[in-house]
Amino acid sequence: MAEEKSRNIAIGQSMLRIDAQGKVTGETPYPGDFDMDGQLWMKIRFSDRPHARVLSIDTTQAKALRGVHGVFTAADVPVNEYGLVYKDQPVLCGPGSSVAGGDVVRCYMDMVAVVVAESEAIAAQAARLIEIEYEDLPPVFDVHEAMASSAPQIHPKYEHNTLCHFRIRKGDMDAGWADADVVVEGEFSTGYQEHAYLQPEAGLGYVDEQGRVTVVVAGQWTHEDQDLICHALGLPPEQVRVIYPAIGGAFGGREDMSIQIVLALAVWKLGRPIKTIWSREESIKYHHKRHPIYIKLKWGARKDGTITAMLGEVIGDAGPYNYTSTKVLGNANLMITGPYECENVHTDTYGVITNNIATGAFRGFGAPQACFAAESIMNQLAEKLGIDPIAIRLKNCVREGSYISVGTPLPPGVTMDRVIESGARESGWVANGSQWQRPAVPTDLPPHLRRGIGFACGFKNVGYSFGFPEQSWATVEIYGASEIERVVVRHGGAEVGQGTHTVMVQMAAEGAGVPVEKVQLIGHDTAETQSAGSASASRLTFMAGNAIKGAAEKALAQWKNEERPAIATYQYRPPKTTPYDPETGRADPNFAYGYVAQAVEVLVDIETGHVQVLRVISANDVGRAINPKLVQGQIEGAVVQALGYTLMEHLVSKDGRIVNPYLSTYLIPTVLDVPLEVKSVILEYADPIGPWGARGMAEMPFIPLAPAIAAAIHDATGVWLHDLPLIPERIVAGLRAEGIGVL
Repeated sequence: MAEEKSRNIAIGQSMLRIDAQGKVTGETPYPGDFDMDGQLWMKIRFSDRPHARVLSIDTTQAKALRGVHGVFTAADVPVNEYGLVYKDQPVLCGPGSSVAGGDVVRCYMDMVAVVVAESEAIAAQAARLIEIEYEDLPPVFDVHEAMASSAPQIHPKYEHNTLCHFRIRKGDMDAGWADADVVVEGEFSTGYQEHAYLQPEAGLGYVDEQGRVTVVVAGQWTHEDQDLICHALGLPPEQVRVIYPAIGGAFGGREDMSIQIVLALAVWKLGRPIKTIWSREESIKYHHKRHPIYIKLKWGARKDGTITAMLGEVIGDAGPYNYTSTKVLGNANLMITGPYECENVHTDTYGVITNNIATGAFRGFGAPQACFAAESIMNQLAEKLGIDPIAIRLKNCVREGSYISVGTPLPPGVTMDRVIESGARESGWVANGSQWQRPAVPTDLPPHLRRGIGFACGFKNVGYSFGFPEQSWATVEIYGASEIERVVVRHGGAEVGQGTHTVMVQMAAEGAGVPVEKVQLIGHDTAETQSAGSASASRLTFMAGNAIKGAAEKALAQWKNEERPAIATYQYRPPKTTPYDPETGRADPNFAYGYVAQAVEVLVDIETGHVQVLRVISANDVGRAINPKLVQGQIEGAVVQALGYTLMEHLVSKDGRIVNPYLSTYLIPTVLDVPLEVKSVILEYADPIGPWGARGMAEMPFIPLAPAIAAAIHDATGVWLHDLPLIPERIVAGLRAEGIGVL
């Protein structure tokens, strides 16, 4: 009873976000809002070539320009390399690099020089005055050409332009095909996606009162930013400080470096406050994107719907550097078989090096691309067999104790079947035993309009995968004499707009048994906290919650022993994961998952190819909704962002250059594109090791929307579409190929 009573303190309450008032009134400063007396301005000279050796850099004219205080090149970087997983990218490309290969640019986003001046305009002018001599090298922009044995090698670390190759070999494929009554095959492609966060890359650097090189920027992991700055500048951690103020969105786009290292470099060299703000054009051109991925699938099934064999090939365009591609494509390799059991699986997934823009983390982390293909094939199997899409999923989906494609069981707490059933019922499907009856859609429409409904589901890891070290630190301080007057929680997890700091306060209040009004959060500053890991992988609520819960329990025990103030630090480590076996793919890839199912209703104009999403029903098992209103916000935000990815966000790259780097030509959803209804179905089946049962869920509602929309378009028109984004031109082409909508 005492435990149940304590749950009512903060957990499960839709309390107002602690940062709400400052953000809506404009009082809260973002990185670009900070200024200091005597500050200078920084601009970057990016590469003029997609692949070339930099022979010389003449900075004479730039340095002679009045108001210029410094121009820095590769020779000024002590350890000229960085990278989140592999340190394979030069900080600055050019002669004098301390690292072999640092004189080569491999895409247009590579940085060649940094200019610091009295004003932004002078810095920009000086950057243009830098004269660079290149020796052009042969570029490769197509992943299939890059994989050819005759292709030029782009990066010295990656032979045959292969960054990674993951494989799964499970069961007997010949037996699986022999057991199949039907076989469905398909080829799919997905495009780039721009993160389009609210504020482009911006920051202020300075030397603080303790002599530390300090950068005030937007990111997703303060301590990782600090580590990479320290490595490149050859400085110990105590001489570098990273602070995050309010962050206007991230979605994975701030997981890798942009301005952090070069801003710290300039401050370290000049000892002056320095500010920089990228334009929207610079932001779109020069930070990484979601991976374009090419997928081939072939699945077999019996007449009753049981899947007997799964064959898949996945090829992802990594650009010239790893960023997080090995992790993204490892995840895609796992998700390409969907949330289903199958005895016979054969997959090959490749990360391929090209001279296109680098690709990396983006909400869903490889799962949206894989889910689009897998769920589309599942829906096509259902159609070919004459089985309802709900029934065939329930026939095959993972359940408690299920073994997945990598030959190991899922962690306890599998709820895919219940999530599918809930999503179906909330969408109007009716169960009759093992049979399901889909809801009817209106047919009394004008002749150019068709209406349809589609369904898809998916799952996604919570936390880092495949053996990558996972941990989170928290400190809880309890103050007061005879009673608890104040609780301070220190946690470094990044608040990137998702409301995580509010949830941390709620969890600290719950753990300490005090009202939220008594809790103060200190975070976002490497000088004040220990490492919390990144705001990624749907992990922060799960990881921070367990760390805060552990620290609060230790602090409370001290308090009860009359240690006042009581201060306790706790490091949470979840169960270990393991990487793929290089030959068989066997692994224990993740310690927890989230589960999601969605139904979508669309209206298709068969003359113009325009698709209006009328209604989205999203059923999500979140384990425990720490703050239900924030969970609803995550669902609605993910749905709208996934809608953009599916229907309109068409980033065009030609010969390695982004040709539509503006929000006037790269279209993202506006309020007029939001579905008429987004129904958030919040399910709470406690995760066995989640804090108060909570699972991560920020990515999950993004994942199945694209295949659900594709299925709804097929339901409306009879045409299957396999290439994202489903822009009107592609839809019209698909319809005309089937003789639909021809005037």
